[in-house]
Amino acid sequence: MGITTGILLFDDAEELDFAGPWEVFTLAARQEQGDRVVTIAREQGAVRCAKGLRVLADHGFGDSPELDVVLVPGGQGTRREVDNPLVIDWLRKTAARCRFVTSVCTGSLLLLGAGLAEGKRITTHWAFLETLRQRGGATVVDGVRYVRDGNLVTAAGVSAGIDMALWLVGQLYDVTHARNVQRLMQYDPAPPYAADV
Repeated sequence: MGITTGILLFDDAEELDFAGPWEVFTLAARQEQGDRVVTIAREQGAVRCAKGLRVLADHGFGDSPELDVVLVPGGQGTRREVDNPLVIDWLRKTAARCRFVTSVCTGSLLLLGAGLAEGKRITTHWAFLETLRQRGGATVVDGVRYVRDGNLVTAAGVSAGIDMALWLVGQLYDVTHARNVQRLMQYDPAPPYAADV
């Protein structure tokens, strides 16, 4: 049986938070017999994302497959979903059976809400670091693209999810496999404008 990676979707999820890792994970899975990447929402069907993109979830909570990896994106929807017992309970139960539990951006808020980040080192988008710190329960790390603590891997904002997903491919398969995926994606960032901080 191959590796199954599940990406949690919900209304107002940030598109690149899941689409970047989706690209990485699906390119990695294509090269391995039986590996797959699926999307999961409370109910199978359409999800409206933060910038208006509509995507179709492959599975609802009731029929989601056993996962080896779960990824939780961020976005404004996390502020609502952290108080949704259906989402938090599904995440808690699913994560207990996963080899890796991951998030991008404010997806770490849901990991914390589910008790999965308790006592661990985590990160999030730079604009949400202090808010996450104020919630307590975890050590919030800034100035990094992603943080691993045991089987929990959290990425900073939006594009950092690609870095985290590539690193994870190196752990699930090997570094050569991850480098091949990186090359297939032509992922060699060279932003045209330096950040003015």
